[in-house]
Amino acid sequence: MEEHLETKNERRDFLKKIFTGGFLAFIGVTLYPIVSFLKPPKQEEVEVKSVSAGKVDELKVGDSKLVRFGTKPVIIIHADDGTFTALSATCTHLDCTVQYKNDEKVIWCACHNGKYNLHGKNISGPPPKPLDKYFVSIKNEEIIVSKEA
Repeated sequence: MEEHLETKNERRDFLKKIFTGGFLAFIGVTLYPIVSFLKPPKQEEVEVKSVSAGKVDELKVGDSKLVRFGTKPVIIIHADDGTFTALSATCTHLDCTVQYKNDEKVIWCACHNGKYNLHGKNISGPPPKPLDKYFVSIKNEEIIVSKEA
């Protein structure tokens, strides 16, 4: 009789291990795709030295334009004095895209009403630091934006 009980216990232990392993495998197979979807793969930064922002006559005085600098947006402003300014178009508060308000002469973030002056310095709202500056040069009537002068 004792042999019969031992065999039963061995079978029961074996089945517990099989079911526990199967359950853990099921949890792993179910959770892995969910976690993989929620954590997107890291994209490498595109190495860009300069970009063309179009022709000088396309951007009228007082207007602005968004251009891509690699994976990041840059805002180019044609100021009233005729100069061009290029700044990061990503707000330093929550990474929203900023826009130029010509009537107020400010760069404005619509997310939380953050404002920057034309030099990128934060002047009101929650942005903690200024916008990154880019260099603008004119070559053959074309606006060239670069990180370095």
